[in-house]
Amino acid sequence: MRPLRTRGALAAIAAAAGGIAAALALLPPSGPAPTDAALAADSASAEAASGPWLTGYWHNFDNGSTTMPLSDVPAEYNMVAVAFADNLAGTPGGITFNLASNELGGYTEQQFKDDIAAMQAQGRKVVISVGGEKGHVDVTNPEQAAGFAQSAHALMQEYGFDGVDIDLEHGMDARYMEDALRDLHSRAGGDLIVTMAPQTIDFQAPSYAYYQLAESIPDILTIVNMQYYNSGAMMGCDQQVYSQGTVDFLTAQACIQLELGLRPDQVGLGLPATPQAAGGGHQPTSNVIAALDCLEEGTSCGSFTPSQPYGPIGGVMTWSINWDATNDYRFAKDISARLGGGTGTGPTPSPDPSPSPTGSAEPCGEAAWDSGTVYTGGDRVSYEGTVYEARHWTRGDTPQDSQWGPWKAVGTC
Repeated sequence: MRPLRTRGALAAIAAAAGGIAAALALLPPSGPAPTDAALAADSASAEAASGPWLTGYWHNFDNGSTTMPLSDVPAEYNMVAVAFADNLAGTPGGITFNLASNELGGYTEQQFKDDIAAMQAQGRKVVISVGGEKGHVDVTNPEQAAGFAQSAHALMQEYGFDGVDIDLEHGMDARYMEDALRDLHSRAGGDLIVTMAPQTIDFQAPSYAYYQLAESIPDILTIVNMQYYNSGAMMGCDQQVYSQGTVDFLTAQACIQLELGLRPDQVGLGLPATPQAAGGGHQPTSNVIAALDCLEEGTSCGSFTPSQPYGPIGGVMTWSINWDATNDYRFAKDISARLGGGTGTGPTPSPDPSPSPTGSAEPCGEAAWDSGTVYTGGDRVSYEGTVYEARHWTRGDTPQDSQWGPWKAVGTC
């Protein structure tokens, strides 16, 4: 693990970029001077886009949770990420969107577009999410970067999307994705919303693509909503390892992005809305509120306390609105109240669990799982009569067969 870059050095880079932008803003405009009405509209737009954001993913498919039109999304969600874009055939790097009307009870394209416009009239934002668990979009060369920017802008014009959410989970080239997003920004203008939903592993070292992308586009980046779930244990900014499902897991890793040099309003916490929404990492909303208090004010922390309070964090994201609907929108109600009303006064956060006991030691061809051992992809263990194989780095995560988690069952013993 390489040491994390210091906040000071990267803040200086960001400040220099900001200074250049400020200097350019002082140059005489090439066209007519903006009217007072135009300036007021720009100011209102900037205020509306400042967050804090409660971001929720909306399913363009039926996965057994529930389906709904955008018009049913509760007002608490002021940022909606439409999941997901599809590959645009014949255009390298291109994306398109295909509304799954049949899965959504006959929801039409025009109803979808009208609902986006209605949400925007309320001051809410709607972005198109690119990627997801099954989505593969390649942006690895100049042609693909141009194709991505052109097609994303075309979707914004057709549907009214406010921007894009980068949720690529199968690899990404930071250099060409930066090119694509800057191209899109030049087409769409300064109101463009750019969000990202990296997995926890994506910020574990400066060599990772999401880390590099966030580092390179702070001037056009709206918010990074880390997925603090389906993860296993990970390293925090203090070089200590924390298990998912705890307040420390959220705060010690959000600290990585904050010390990288992102503004606090560019950092969001991503959590599953219900236990069924993910393979692991669900936390009660009281823990999420405690993590916000810890990062913003240095209170309600677990064993990890940031070196300084960072001030208002950019918001919270959940997978997903549809899963939240199955629980009477408990996630949205609790978190929206905290984001809009300052320090949370909800229930006491659940204590961080003590390490899990060592797994079953019954006779088996594979060694028994041990809570203190680090396992990497391909390692096998036995636990309660079943053989499990690790998908990736994990420690302290009790083996269970899961579509998303660090373990998969491969046999019995």
